[in-house]
Amino acid sequence: MFLERVLQVGETPLIEYEYEGRKIYIKLEGYNPSGSMKDRAAMHILSEAKRRELINDETVIIESSSGNFGIALAMACKKMNLKFICVIDNNTNLMIEKLLKVYDAEVIKVDRVDEHGGYLGNRIKKVKEIINNNANIYWINQYENILNAEAYYSLADEIKRDMKFIDYVFLPVSSGGTITGVSRRLKEWNPKVKIIAVDSSGSVIFGGQAKKRFIPGMGSSIVPPILKMAYIDDIIYIEESSMIYECKMFLEKNCVLIGGSSGACLCAIKQYCGMNGLDINKKIVTIFPDKGERYVETIYNDSWCNLHYNM
Repeated sequence: MFLERVLQVGETPLIEYEYEGRKIYIKLEGYNPSGSMKDRAAMHILSEAKRRELINDETVIIESSSGNFGIALAMACKKMNLKFICVIDNNTNLMIEKLLKVYDAEVIKVDRVDEHGGYLGNRIKKVKEIINNNANIYWINQYENILNAEAYYSLADEIKRDMKFIDYVFLPVSSGGTITGVSRRLKEWNPKVKIIAVDSSGSVIFGGQAKKRFIPGMGSSIVPPILKMAYIDDIIYIEESSMIYECKMFLEKNCVLIGGSSGACLCAIKQYCGMNGLDINKKIVTIFPDKGERYVETIYNDSWCNLHYNM
């Protein structure tokens, strides 16, 4: 029973939290087995791929990831006895790289930036190069795979079951799977629910000007095709320095480490409510995609923050 609970994906806690004078509701996705909401996608995609006979026991799984999705896939592949290759880059922090190897993933690092100043374009080129030179290899392709969006129907179902009524949902955007799946499911339930995309300044997802970014899990240097299926009512951009500030304030107030995208969501709620004068009684939901321990050498490292943001 203990092991079943530890390895259970989903059914994460939804807590009520007082923030900026209002109550908000936070889905704590760090309580998934590998420590992030990406377990939902990893297990769903691999299970469905196996059920549909897209992969077999000898298939090599490959994906480009700079953070949590790589860890989730590495754990899921180890559980299913599948070989996994993860293509990472120079922004991937050392703890993520070590965790990938603990889960027996083969790690390949890209060190050249693409035309947008990020690494994603070149990570994907490397994935395609490996695919072209190998047989029986399956690319997860989180930016286009509809299974990535479907995986987060479960997240939406848990939220609507526990909330009964929602006015606004703030969701961080990167590969686009989470916001696509959650927005589609919640809009089916209540078309009036407002879905607010939280993006990183320097991301090009919604047409923003590309610039150097350092915090994984937020934003992208490409436009994810899967987002064409999402229902998004508004977008708010958050500076990485603001994410860091919010994470550190949360630590000071609650003695809990949270990840960069969690800090971004809090910051987005504060800014959006202020700009739009939202009624204090509006029901607001957000997610904390992971916990903060993976960011001790970045977000919670003063030397790193001073180097990149002069904080």
